[in-house]
Amino acid sequence: MLHGKRYDDSAKLYDKTKQYEVDEALELCTKTAKAKFDETIEVHVRLGVDSRHADQQVRGAVVLPNGTGKTVRVLAICKGDAVKAATAAGADFVGAEEYVEKIQKENWMDFDVLITTPEMMGLIGRLGKVLGPRGLMPNPKAGTVTPDIGRAINEAKAGKIEYRLDKTNIIHCPIGKASFGREKLAENFNTLLGAIIKAKPAAAKGQYIRSCTVVSTMGPAVKIMTSKLV
Repeated sequence: MLHGKRYDDSAKLYDKTKQYEVDEALELCTKTAKAKFDETIEVHVRLGVDSRHADQQVRGAVVLPNGTGKTVRVLAICKGDAVKAATAAGADFVGAEEYVEKIQKENWMDFDVLITTPEMMGLIGRLGKVLGPRGLMPNPKAGTVTPDIGRAINEAKAGKIEYRLDKTNIIHCPIGKASFGREKLAENFNTLLGAIIKAKPAAAKGQYIRSCTVVSTMGPAVKIMTSKLV
């Protein structure tokens, strides 16, 4: 694969065959983020589970201590007292049927997270085919279906992220921006990995974390020493 000069220059800063300790890997990741914008730093973790089996699913949500560096647009679908709580918590859009209809008829997607209350799931269920493929369908495990909608919105705004396996048994998550620096990124990384390790299914056998890399938006991937993660 051909890469640009900036990518090639970044790749010369480290040994792509080597596994690094977390702090060193994140330091390298910030140094290789040379784009003219503030690049996002992502973690990719391959797990020793089989996502085809229900008892080996790994999914949850965690609030990163330093946030993600991204402004999160929240849509709250709720009624009654929950409307006041959602508005007070700073939801960008608050409503019920009108937003469900807007998504259905106009394919409106100007939000990053949809948070709702349990009684509204019957209404939202009809959006499954639209929201599901985009990863926007509310889910109790991710904390986006909850009676305490105000708290969920506050957490989303503060940097709560969802982690879940893809079909190839890999979890992909942002942990901040290159401008955060090594220490803040390390705090976010350790919080995310701690949650993933805690979520290890009882049915998982053998080595749980098979590989882990960190990468900036435009930079090369840096491998992390998996033996230090468990």
